[in-house]
Amino acid sequence: MQSNELVKLVETELDLRKAHNLATLDVRDKTSITDYMVIVTATSSRHAKSLCDYVVEKVKENGIQPLGMEGQLGSDWILLDLGDVILHVMTGQAREFYQLEKLWSVAGDSNKG
Repeated sequence: MQSNELVKLVETELDLRKAHNLATLDVRDKTSITDYMVIVTATSSRHAKSLCDYVVEKVKENGIQPLGMEGQLGSDWILLDLGDVILHVMTGQAREFYQLEKLWSVAGDSNKG
């Protein structure tokens, strides 16, 4: 699966699961660690864990094995590494504090919200 197909799969699953303020950053020209960063806000730490679990289930159905997950239930920020796509699921407070979009923003980013 190509990275643009993977990012669409992740975005669709997050949308179905009621993630808020979805932003997709194309970071191919900024870093070699990934192609896209997807950032969403969860309503609670439990919702954040649930969103990651659903994404893991969906990508595995499509033959992709996640490389790792940092943060678990009770965390304000969970990072899911899918290789070409890194998913950041954050509570509103954490997202406002860390402002990842500002750190990684580049001209031409695709932001949904």
